[in-house]
Amino acid sequence: MAMAVAQQHRESSSGSISRHLDAGKYVRYTAEQVEALERVYSECPKPSSLRRQQLIRECPILSNIEPKQIKVWFQNRRCREKQRKESSRLQTVNRKLTAMNKLLMEENDRLQKQVSQLVCENGYMRQQLHTTSAATTDASCDSVVTTPQHSLRDANNPAGLLSIAEETLAEFLSKATGTAVDWVQMPGMKPGPDSVGIFAISQSCNGVAARACGLVSLEPTKIAEILKDRPSWFRECRSLEVFTMFPAGNGGTIELVYTQTYAPTTLAPARDFWTLRYTTSLDNGSLVVCERSLSGSGAGPNAAAASQFVRAEMLPCGYLIRPCEGGGSIIHIVDHLNLEAWSVPEVLRPLYESSKVVAQKMTIAALRYIRQIAQETSGEVVYGLGRQPAVLRTFSQRLSRGFNDAVNGFNDDGWSLINSDGAEDVIIAVNSTKNLSATSNPANSLSFVGGILCAKASMLLQNVPPAVLVRFLREHRSEWADFNVDAYSAASLKAGSYAYPGMRPTRFTGSQIIMPLGHTIEHEELLEVIRLEGHSLPQEDAFASRDIHLLQICSGVDENAVGACSELVFAPIDEMFPDDAPLLPSGFRIIPLDSKTSDAKDSLSTHRTLDLTSSLEVGPATNHAAGDVPSCHYSRSVLTIAFQFPFDSSLQDNVATMARQYVRSVISSVQRVAMAISPTGLSPAMGPKLSPGSPEALTLAHWICQSYSYHIGADLLRSDSLGGDSVLKHLWNHQDAILCCSLKTVPVFIFANQTGLDMLETTLVALQDITLDKIFDESGRKALCADFAKLMQQGFTYLPGGICMSTMGRHVSYEQAVAWKVLAADETTVHCLAFSFVNWSFV
Repeated sequence: MAMAVAQQHRESSSGSISRHLDAGKYVRYTAEQVEALERVYSECPKPSSLRRQQLIRECPILSNIEPKQIKVWFQNRRCREKQRKESSRLQTVNRKLTAMNKLLMEENDRLQKQVSQLVCENGYMRQQLHTTSAATTDASCDSVVTTPQHSLRDANNPAGLLSIAEETLAEFLSKATGTAVDWVQMPGMKPGPDSVGIFAISQSCNGVAARACGLVSLEPTKIAEILKDRPSWFRECRSLEVFTMFPAGNGGTIELVYTQTYAPTTLAPARDFWTLRYTTSLDNGSLVVCERSLSGSGAGPNAAAASQFVRAEMLPCGYLIRPCEGGGSIIHIVDHLNLEAWSVPEVLRPLYESSKVVAQKMTIAALRYIRQIAQETSGEVVYGLGRQPAVLRTFSQRLSRGFNDAVNGFNDDGWSLINSDGAEDVIIAVNSTKNLSATSNPANSLSFVGGILCAKASMLLQNVPPAVLVRFLREHRSEWADFNVDAYSAASLKAGSYAYPGMRPTRFTGSQIIMPLGHTIEHEELLEVIRLEGHSLPQEDAFASRDIHLLQICSGVDENAVGACSELVFAPIDEMFPDDAPLLPSGFRIIPLDSKTSDAKDSLSTHRTLDLTSSLEVGPATNHAAGDVPSCHYSRSVLTIAFQFPFDSSLQDNVATMARQYVRSVISSVQRVAMAISPTGLSPAMGPKLSPGSPEALTLAHWICQSYSYHIGADLLRSDSLGGDSVLKHLWNHQDAILCCSLKTVPVFIFANQTGLDMLETTLVALQDITLDKIFDESGRKALCADFAKLMQQGFTYLPGGICMSTMGRHVSYEQAVAWKVLAADETTVHCLAFSFVNWSFV
């Protein structure tokens, strides 16, 4: 009997295993079945069980396949896609490493040659020291010291220009691949597979110089075409005109070029260059574009046109572009300038005497721009709202160019200064000939009866991180902007009308939504649309009652990135946002004058610097422990502000007064914020606010935890975290987003832990401008309203998972939310409401 039972058990087990193997056996799919599955995969790579069953019902050709096999097919398909992407990534990294290795080997050869040269020179000098004949010594010294000098040649003689071009080529190549300049690695730019390239700056030479080497997936001729169009990638290039061009040997060309560049601030004059540019091919197939200034400060196309410029010198520099096996090119970029620093105020001279600044503005910018074009050409970059990359680049260039025009105010553009009110802090310039056109399309051009008025100013900042200041100005517009002024500019651009509003005491208190349009490959510049939600205004202000849209570029917001400046430039646009929309840019530019120094971290952390509340606090809360004080030292920087306003000729004086007052109020707001974020600055009294470390925050933390335990019967924190001051520290670092809002007619947030600030993408100082209803979507608001009575009666409630919104307009999903009443010390008074969002993530 026992043997029979055992035999039956074995047969049963064998049948079960056979059925399992049958269910998991390999299935060969037909081409039609694969096509149907691929269509579903393209829409949803990870379908649910219900979706797979629905697929079997809807596709008769899949009826003979079990749902488990369908699941396995999708798992395998996702695995193959992941392997394909990883393989592609590794191939790209391998190609970059191969090219980088080649560059490093060339750099090693250059350094070895330099060492050999120095050894020879050292031996030669030793020999001279032991020479007894004074006459021989003098002759030898003369032979050593004498070096060939660039002789002045006739710039109108083609033969003379060709001689200059060949000499320029030789000097450029000696800088690009030789030892003519003592190059050192640029600080903060270490080579690697993910880096843009290898960057170096001059250690000691005439003028300032920078060099870059990198791999770009474009052909040499395309790269040369892009780089020769300097205004497209060099934001400070105002114009480039080729006045003469004639052929040279080897299929090359010689050009005489006149270039004008903008001044970065109102405190310095602009620069111009009169240069010879030589394009030719080398025997090894490389393409060279080299350039140098022609002698004579008065040389150029028109001395009268250059009266607003200081003539700068371009020493031999240019681009060496070598084709790579398998496609792409290795590019060497050298920039070498003498910017005549004597012509600017002493405080600004570091900008004109720094090789690092030249590298940031020109050399790195050129290589980044070429890589951006390469990625867009290959389809690696996809932008939102259906915009083509070229259109978005054009918007960024027009915003930057319009802002530079406003800052410089050149006479040949029609700008002229008007009398001030006795104080010279704000400059008012008027352009009565301005035709605000985006393209040649006259339908989208605005010609104003009066013109454009610009109010601009520059000021020095001390110990203020430029990136943090610009980031705060971007994220918290209500701290400095006047909604009525924005509405005036937007309405004038839309209708060509001039309903001058005057200066009102009201400020923008609605929300701003940031909608990203695109960004550069390293995210050093962002292009976005800002929507400002309007007020409910009286009938006579109906023009300002609707939302306002701004097109905006923001750059230099990362303290650790290498950049020449931090900028926030914006212009009102129509909500339809046509590609050829007219733009009237305004904004801010902050340029560091000295490098920041630090023995520890090179920048303040994002959360610390944007937590302005601790600096705005009055009293003991402003004192930090020694370990909390940042080790960074931010030296001086120059802030330039320029705001443009359209006006009718009959309202010029009124608009000028309004603009002057507005810019002064903006300066005052920026100074207040700058003092708050300065690591060493003291801030004016702004009223009590909660900040980490303040007694109020510590008390509230205890109330939050005690109320949670009282109502829910569980501990929010571990029991060993509830003693003394540690409760605030553990609450601040809690994994869930914890927020507290007031019990008012319109509940506003009064406190959040670090995770809560990350979820809302805001700071403590801006938290109190956010109302409770702004973060929930429609279903979340309904769920909260339905359970509000339960919350007030029993002291807590659980809200189902859903979607909320950050201050940057991003959707945030959460698995569950808990709401409870926070009781004061007497355990009867409701101080506020607390919310805990569990397992949240950005969608």
